[in-house]
Amino acid sequence: MPGKVRIIGVPMDLGQDRRGVDMGPSALRVANLNARVRALSYTVEDFGNILVRVPEEMQVGERRAKYLPAIAETSKEIARVVNRTLEEGYLPLLLGGDHSLAIGSFAGVAAYFRKRKQKVGYLWLDAHGDLNTPATTPSGNVHGMPLACSLGHGPPELTKISGSAPKVAPENCALVGARNLDRGEKKLIRESGLRVFTMREIDERGMRAVMEEALALATRDTAGFAASLDLDFADPSVAPGVGTPVRGGVTYREAHLAMEMIADSGKMVSLEVVEINPVIDEHNRTAQFGVELVLSALGKKIL
Repeated sequence: MPGKVRIIGVPMDLGQDRRGVDMGPSALRVANLNARVRALSYTVEDFGNILVRVPEEMQVGERRAKYLPAIAETSKEIARVVNRTLEEGYLPLLLGGDHSLAIGSFAGVAAYFRKRKQKVGYLWLDAHGDLNTPATTPSGNVHGMPLACSLGHGPPELTKISGSAPKVAPENCALVGARNLDRGEKKLIRESGLRVFTMREIDERGMRAVMEEALALATRDTAGFAASLDLDFADPSVAPGVGTPVRGGVTYREAHLAMEMIADSGKMVSLEVVEINPVIDEHNRTAQFGVELVLSALGKKIL
């Protein structure tokens, strides 16, 4: 990983119905993210926030993919900023916002490595699959579609950002922590061969064994991997302020172990932290936890 980190806020809340995640970037900054990353001896630059339109100024549009034109427009800008960040030698650290920001984020990462004729892996840490498309979605919310889009499934306005689809091969992608999958997502998982590590598998095998396999997939014949962390990866008892909480998630220490193993790999090329909702949080507790996990992913150790 480079010794420089660029922090990029994306106050996106167009991808889901519950308002509040647009304040996630501010909550993470209030939790002293910048100074704490700098204390790890990184050079830190804060890009500020990418401009995102708010729902009140537009129509929902297509009910099977709400706010699609606005999300596509923002995703293109995210991709451009992330690509430029990598070109300039920084590790992009994106602060969400809902998980639809990952569509543009990974498009920018993939474009950077495609230009160098290299593949890139994807490590997705989430309670949900985010593998729906407009044809399968039960809600029409785009934050349930970003991983499908990166795998080449979904509306072309999203799948073909930065000019290519798919952005990642299923064999270089791993979903860790899943415990709430829709019927259409399960079908796509079976058909694509995507490796999904459910909470049952984490319970049975332990986080260390699961992460070893997930990292092996994301780094096999790739130049590295992007990591996408939805805070609902963790149990609501340790991360209560998230957009769509699901009981039965990973523990405080399991979450840190996952991030510490990411750091140990030395192969992470970008990181995003999403779905923090300060409106339903407890004294910014979830954002504080999010900052701790970022630090672990960037190499902070106990000893």
